[in-house]
Amino acid sequence: MATNPLEPEEFRRQGHMIIDFIADYYNNIEKYPVLSRAEPGYLRTRLPKSAPNNPEPIETILKDVNSHIIPGLTHWQSPNHFALFPSSGSTAGFLGETLAAGLNVVGFNWVSSPAATELETIVMDWLGQMLKLPKSFLFSGTGGGVLQGTTCEAIICTLVAARDRKLSAIGRENIGKLVVYGSDQTHSGFQKASRIAGIHPDNYRVVETNKTTSFAMSSEALRRSIEADVEAGLAPLFVCATVGTTSTTAVDPLGPIAEVAKEYGMWVHVDAAYAGSACICPEFRHFIDGVERMNSFSFNAHKWFFTTLDCCCLWVKDPGALTKSLSTDPEILKNKATESKKVIDYKDWQITLNRRFRALKLWLVLRSYGVERLQGFLRSHVRMAKLFEALLEEDDRFEVVVPRSFAVVCFRVSPLAISKFKLIIITSSNDHKIENDVVRKGECCVINGDAALREKCINEVNRELLELVNGSGRVYMSHGVVGGVFVLRFAVGATLTEESHVVRAWKVVKEHADTILANYN
Repeated sequence: MATNPLEPEEFRRQGHMIIDFIADYYNNIEKYPVLSRAEPGYLRTRLPKSAPNNPEPIETILKDVNSHIIPGLTHWQSPNHFALFPSSGSTAGFLGETLAAGLNVVGFNWVSSPAATELETIVMDWLGQMLKLPKSFLFSGTGGGVLQGTTCEAIICTLVAARDRKLSAIGRENIGKLVVYGSDQTHSGFQKASRIAGIHPDNYRVVETNKTTSFAMSSEALRRSIEADVEAGLAPLFVCATVGTTSTTAVDPLGPIAEVAKEYGMWVHVDAAYAGSACICPEFRHFIDGVERMNSFSFNAHKWFFTTLDCCCLWVKDPGALTKSLSTDPEILKNKATESKKVIDYKDWQITLNRRFRALKLWLVLRSYGVERLQGFLRSHVRMAKLFEALLEEDDRFEVVVPRSFAVVCFRVSPLAISKFKLIIITSSNDHKIENDVVRKGECCVINGDAALREKCINEVNRELLELVNGSGRVYMSHGVVGGVFVLRFAVGATLTEESHVVRAWKVVKEHADTILANYN
């Protein structure tokens, strides 16, 4: 065993073993249940209570990875993973991550690693051009882009910039008057970011969505909320619009939202964490029409763009607003390049000081596949989602709850299918009151009675369906609740998924639906 912790030949030997291990993992990935079946605390019972005093060989460690770690994984790269949003990987993404980790540079400012900074500015302009973002968002224009870790970080940074810009105009003592706006479908990360940025919890507004357009934010409701706040002496600050909401992939109307926000001097951020990737395809680009009127725009390349975690792409029109709020200038980091004002110091575009060389893996993805192949990958996922949607529509026991925009299908067992039966078993832990009686878990309720209880019963059937599907180990899906309706979400996006996996997933859903509905017949 090498005595130096970074001995090149030993690194080569162990590195080959790791790559072989991962390749074998992917060859066998469909043998594992997609959703981990581990019980809480399982790993503590398997591993020693303290670290080893003496070195252990990589062979032994990899055996333990296989025996103890793999069983505790939910397999996000499985072709049968259809839950939440994808975390799509690729050979280029994995190897780019490996290359970045191997070089292990720290790119907090330009002088610390010029290539890391300059490659990031180039890659962000390349990607911005693929999205047809206006020049006002690019370094080749008057804006610029930065790679953050997650959307939550991107929102915090832009919210802090907006906050400081507003307070410089109205006085810092008025921070308690600042108000932010998101819809009832906006990601919860926005609410967390608001708290971190010092926005009073009472000043977080939830704008109603338009139930006829897949739960998109209503610009009319936004205007009413802003007008009420202005009348109350508050200061509207920030709107978070979403392209591809978490529950239904709804698209907020960017143009009308910008029109309202402009009247009140507000910052508008577009969170396209999931769906932004698809907008490199001309047929999806219209979903971000109006982006030219926004202040900032972000999407996660680690979701549906074949780049490993973590990699959130953020563009801003006014980099100066960002750096004014986030800059630090310690003596130890002073240097001639920074003082020349000719370079980017990315430490001033983010929360943390240190940063990883994320641009390297994104660069490898862009170069390894090219624009046309990346578009083809995305289109293939949309086609597979359409296939699943068509299979649902052929069976009148199911319904697609909201229109599909990208590669996520929101569906449920149809109320019409359930209404054929008089009694439904309550399977949740909640008790439900109907008239003077309480219906408890395991008991039956009449579904053609109270409308609210009837909807709860329908939700219970679909909740049970999801539990059975996921419990099978063959497929993993997730859910959403929109307008009080429980929906199953079928999200295509794992890189290894093919049409055969979609068809098999449909058969699993159908099989368990048959079982559930037979119980009520």
